[in-house]
Amino acid sequence: MGCRGNNPGTSLFSLFLVLFLTSLSFGDVSAQSPVFACDAAKNPGVGAFGFCNSSSSIGDRVQDLVKRLTLQEKITFLVNKAGAVSRLGIPSYEWWSEALHGVSYVGPGTHFSSVVPGATSFPQVILTAASFNTTLFQAIGKVVSTEARAMYNVGLAGLTFWSPNINIFRDPRWGRGQETPGEDPLLSSKYAAGYVTGLQQPDGGDPNRLKVAACCKHYTAYDVDNWKGVDRYHFNAVVTKQDMDDTFQPPFKSCVIDGNVASVMCSYNQVNGVPTCADPDLLAGTIRGEWKLNGYVVSDCDSVDVLYSNQHYTKTPEDAAAVTINAGLDLDCGQFLGKHTEAAVKSGKVKESAIDNAVSNNFATLMRLGFFDGDPSKQPYGNLGPKDVCTPQNQELAREAARQGIVLLKNVEGSLPLSPNSIKSLAVIGPNANVTKTMIGNYEGTPCKYTTPLLGLGAYVSTVYAPGCSNVACSSPSVDDAKKAASGADATVLVMGADQSVEAESRDRVDLHLPGQQQLLVVEVVKAAKGPVILVIMSGGPMDISFAKDDAGVTSILWVGYPGEAGGAALADVIFGAFNPSGRLPMTWYPQSFADKVAMTNMNMRPDPSTGYPGRTYRFYTGNDTLYLFGDGLSYTQFNHHLVRAPKLLHYPLEQAHECHSRNCKSVDVVQDSCQNLVFDVHLRVKNAGSVHGAHTVFLFSSPPSVHNSPRKQLLGFEKVFLTARTEKVVKFRVDVCRDLSVVDEVGSRKVALGTHLLHVGDLTHSLTVKAKLYVGAVEDLFFGLLSFSYGTVGSSSESFISLLQSCRSVTTMPVPWFRIYDA
Repeated sequence: MGCRGNNPGTSLFSLFLVLFLTSLSFGDVSAQSPVFACDAAKNPGVGAFGFCNSSSSIGDRVQDLVKRLTLQEKITFLVNKAGAVSRLGIPSYEWWSEALHGVSYVGPGTHFSSVVPGATSFPQVILTAASFNTTLFQAIGKVVSTEARAMYNVGLAGLTFWSPNINIFRDPRWGRGQETPGEDPLLSSKYAAGYVTGLQQPDGGDPNRLKVAACCKHYTAYDVDNWKGVDRYHFNAVVTKQDMDDTFQPPFKSCVIDGNVASVMCSYNQVNGVPTCADPDLLAGTIRGEWKLNGYVVSDCDSVDVLYSNQHYTKTPEDAAAVTINAGLDLDCGQFLGKHTEAAVKSGKVKESAIDNAVSNNFATLMRLGFFDGDPSKQPYGNLGPKDVCTPQNQELAREAARQGIVLLKNVEGSLPLSPNSIKSLAVIGPNANVTKTMIGNYEGTPCKYTTPLLGLGAYVSTVYAPGCSNVACSSPSVDDAKKAASGADATVLVMGADQSVEAESRDRVDLHLPGQQQLLVVEVVKAAKGPVILVIMSGGPMDISFAKDDAGVTSILWVGYPGEAGGAALADVIFGAFNPSGRLPMTWYPQSFADKVAMTNMNMRPDPSTGYPGRTYRFYTGNDTLYLFGDGLSYTQFNHHLVRAPKLLHYPLEQAHECHSRNCKSVDVVQDSCQNLVFDVHLRVKNAGSVHGAHTVFLFSSPPSVHNSPRKQLLGFEKVFLTARTEKVVKFRVDVCRDLSVVDEVGSRKVALGTHLLHVGDLTHSLTVKAKLYVGAVEDLFFGLLSFSYGTVGSSSESFISLLQSCRSVTTMPVPWFRIYDA
């Protein structure tokens, strides 16, 4: 999502300004148009319209509305600033609102005023993802949607929010990595489904209703904004079918299928030479056809203009309008379709029926939201208002989210946590030590309030503040002032890192080091400090801080992302031990040498030994020089893992005529009939062996057999558990063989990998062998399974065997899927 700025062609900034000044949402419309569609109380004439009958089906209502519109009127509903149709009592509607980590003022559909001066600003997504807490993802979405509905009811917001950003954080230099859940497809998928469910799910759970409408973006393979002269408006992402299907597409698939998202946004870039917003395979074929999107497809802002004006993909504007609508685009963020669609229809390049289909998808979404149900005060959520925004509970959740995401990367014994009783003076140093807006990242809104790091730490102990640098560029550090503060304090906290001037939309990095002279400032302060030195990195992307990792004088390192409005309070809670850190890195931290050698524009995930290309992310990267790995993070206590239950051998059933009976196969196709109920459990005992209460994320990884350039390691599941001191709990993972033990081959087909899979949980490893076996009948399969029934470290006794066998004596036929896994 983004404006084109200085990009050649129509300036969306100008559009934004005009829209902002003329119509901030549906509520600020001309006097001849009603504020709410189908408001029979104020406009009795609308009561006769079928589309206003809320007791009818959405399909019938949409059909009734579309047939009443002229072609010109339909076209006004193809753009984000939808036109009013006063003769039908339909007001103008602004589709573009944002809610990446709180209700945002980005986009003309939402604004703040004296009625609602601010909304809860949660941590930037990358930090929330570091919590690895799916319950938290959904809880944040629910709060954001409540505040959005409250603002809608007083005319300050729309109902369609173009969030979240679920692109894979493939390269550490990407300026928008901060907006994403990180580099792992499973984590990104879980975040997408959780946050979208929180935003959209109505209290009654009715699938035909929406609380607000979310939008997963930017579809697809989008993660280059502006790097060394290559910008997103011209970039052609060359992506293999294998990488597309096992890395870039899974979050979007999960968003649509598991999250039931109401919208997907296509991106600026091309994929393999075709603009995503003009690709019928990606839009009509995959999103609508394969995944069954129940909603609308929207373009990133001005994307249709971009593919014509910048990428020169079509010869005429009418061709651009036709190719995108025919591909499955329903809504244009911008003016392009509003200007050129009628000519495309009249010239026969696109049928009016395609326009009908597009606006029908848009109308159906608005009807699920209640837009055509009249006065919202008489609808569900009609009681929400300014009192429901920035509540104490919502603000506390923002603080809790930041606490759960903060990652402890280094901690020399005796450093953290600090004791507020023994620390009489704390030096707080650095360009981000007293920042406000930096903490909330981009796609932000006006927060309820700010608690800066300095304020948060000052709530615990007396502080001495020295910024050290006037900003993160840190061109002329005030080293002497900083050294003086550190030398006289019992402990020192350095808050360094980045802000939107370093990493942002349309701004990718070249250098992974701390900006400017920040490293010099840190080194000099460490020399002068008399107590522990805690380095805090505030950034969206990873930094090469190898100097600090290796410096014994830097006793602790914390990464806090962009921690939101309560970030300073959350940081202080962690530093002073009121909260035991439990965040884990959602992305790999590379050295600067990676950025020096690897082109950001190389989209290949997998390594290429012939060229020395090392691959991307923890799943494929072959380098041994990473600073920190995906999933890294420390605690103030010690957690131990013990394997309780896991199979050592399982069989994948084959048909009698399967080719793998006559040759040695390394993998077999995933076949739905064979996959049904082909699952097993992994049970782990997790113990808090220390004296401090805390939460812990349990990761289940797998290293599959080396077939089809499979990942070196991949995440199968994660679970966040809270354990009081010296207590334990059994954590259970349900593993689906066809989903979790499969890999994508070179042509994009999913295969079950045969051979040894190595399961990882912390320092534990467990070998699991998958073999293909001819399926010969239910009873024989049951007998085969019972003969060698063994689960990891917990065996089955002979009594259990006899009991199970006796229970099945009368069985002559059983459902086939029950027998397709052998725990041997």
